[in-house]
Amino acid sequence: MTYALVLGAGGVTGIAWETGLLKGLRDAGVDLTAADLVVGTSAGSVVGAQVTTGVPLDDLYRRQVEPSPGPPERPPDLGKLTEFLAAGSGLDRAAGVPARPSREMLAWIGRQARACSTKVSEAGRLAVIKARLPVHEWPERPLVVTAVDTADGTFVTWWRSSGIPLPLAVASSCAVPWVHPPTTIHGRRYMDGGVRSTTNADLAAGHDLVVIVAPTATLRRTSMEEEAAELRRAGARVEVVVPDAGAVEAIGPNPLDPGRRIEAAKAGLAQAPAAAEALAGVRERLGG
Repeated sequence: MTYALVLGAGGVTGIAWETGLLKGLRDAGVDLTAADLVVGTSAGSVVGAQVTTGVPLDDLYRRQVEPSPGPPERPPDLGKLTEFLAAGSGLDRAAGVPARPSREMLAWIGRQARACSTKVSEAGRLAVIKARLPVHEWPERPLVVTAVDTADGTFVTWWRSSGIPLPLAVASSCAVPWVHPPTTIHGRRYMDGGVRSTTNADLAAGHDLVVIVAPTATLRRTSMEEEAAELRRAGARVEVVVPDAGAVEAIGPNPLDPGRRIEAAKAGLAQAPAAAEALAGVRERLGG
């Protein structure tokens, strides 16, 4: 039986919550990281790259709960992004409306992303991503990182065989439109894979077991649900883990708020025992 782990988008707090959850699950005897394929989108691409390159979960969690040096960072303004997500949330509940944005819509967002001025430069953003990745080489284990071409809205997947540096792939997946600059790769500019879907779980097709970890389940929820339904129709067993009430409160309204990072990581760790119980049916396959 083959197993795929899908790590969804969720900003800085999503990275923290996923890290705390994965560590807590491992401590409870359910190691989600022992997957045949890891699909990483935005925050999930950071965590996916970290765990597949062999960085110990204990080290990753310790980094998440350590206070940042220097003065507190101000959370970025999510005004335009929030408007887009709110509109999409309404649309994807409407009958007959596709849960994922069309390629034309993604291209429009891409034009917005290229035209928007951001507080950090592309080089500065890449430096931030490199600092988050203790290992900068692609893992031997299968890892796929998602992004979207800002020029035409094409959905892109990066693999080890793509021939681009891992930090660049992750930076492109984390290039939140209206917040961070698109990432240039071979002369083209790419943005956050979470704009297409916060999970992109359809990339796990063909695996017998799929576990989806979704920090921002309330955003584009229908997209995640449709992806899970498609996988189930194809014969896969699909398990979904989303933040519980305590984690939702810890994460707060702005997933990119660095001030919420420590509490989000602790909330993921606190949620893990209940999540491990919910995953008891697949514990043996997950190595517990």
